[in-house]
Amino acid sequence: MLDGIMSQLGGADIGGLAEKFGLPPEMAEKAVAALGQSHAEPGDTIEGAAAKTGLDASTLSQMAQQLGGEGGLGKLSEMLQGNSALSGLTGMLDRDGDGNPLDDIAGMASGLFGKK
Repeated sequence: MLDGIMSQLGGADIGGLAEKFGLPPEMAEKAVAALGQSHAEPGDTIEGAAAKTGLDASTLSQMAQQLGGEGGLGKLSEMLQGNSALSGLTGMLDRDGDGNPLDDIAGMASGLFGKK
């Protein structure tokens, strides 16, 4: 679902970002979501995303540039907030209430495969 939003930002894709920055796709997806969320929050976007993901600010800053800089992050943030179906789904899947359902989804998936 995030890939669909990213395609609207100029063709960036999670797999490509993950490969470029040497990250697992799940972490790249988490980083993109955190950048979009943090852009709409008070304070520094990069610092907010770093706190949510544990990634260093330099990597997140470079990722933000790949997403179109401030303009791209603004569009990403609007799309994430404006998609009420996505927002509702995000809220349902965010079990630990940290604002990012991706870690919870990964946990659910590993539970399905007996890796928990």
